[in-house]
Amino acid sequence: MELDQYNILLETDSADGHQERADGRVTVVDTLIVSDIHLGSYVSRSKDLLKTLKKHDMKRLILNGDVFDDLNFKRLNKSDWEFLSYLRKLANPRRECEVVWVAGNHDGAAEILSHLLGVQVFEEYMWESHGRKFLAIHGHQFDKYITNHLVLTSIACAFYIVLQRLDGKNQRFSRWIKQRSKKWLRVSESLGNDALQYASKKGADVVFCGHTHRSVQIKTDDLIYYNSGCWTDFPSHFLSIDRGQVEVCEA
Repeated sequence: MELDQYNILLETDSADGHQERADGRVTVVDTLIVSDIHLGSYVSRSKDLLKTLKKHDMKRLILNGDVFDDLNFKRLNKSDWEFLSYLRKLANPRRECEVVWVAGNHDGAAEILSHLLGVQVFEEYMWESHGRKFLAIHGHQFDKYITNHLVLTSIACAFYIVLQRLDGKNQRFSRWIKQRSKKWLRVSESLGNDALQYASKKGADVVFCGHTHRSVQIKTDDLIYYNSGCWTDFPSHFLSIDRGQVEVCEA
């Protein structure tokens, strides 16, 4: 299927820009940050993420990398396409919501993503709000282990996805394995520290990453690092920013 045919599947915008919002209470925030959705993966929780987005009225949505598992669109299921369609609606100027896509190591060619959803794709994104400077970058740039062990990392990721599929809805065993993986924990901590050093050079006060799939917060005297977790694990995590204050949320 050609890319233009995929666009047809996404062009289902309603006349009312707010028609798709979920019934009930809506939380108004400045910014939401989500990462590592891995659309097309067997364990992507795109349906649950869509429900979460519809419960928020945000001025800015930041997709901080690895929205896709890869660019094989044939792997996308109905829930994945519904999620992409909603993103395209959010990016419509009538919605007054800025959709920012920060490229991850799984996302492939930025120009394809930009054409698909009508949003600009960045390597990193910086903005200011309420006297603070924020920086969003996916984080694979700081992952020395992946760079040096590509084959081993691919095998470990494939094994973990199979384990998640066999583990049931709550993923108790796979979460237990992940929480006790010393190698993974060291990589996660190292990435956070490197991200803080990079943010300091950029003059940021707060830096946001994804990539490790682990929701983490690290504070120093001058900077704060947040990892937004992922949408392939249960529970999933995301970040909410309002009036310059960051909150770690889960669904």
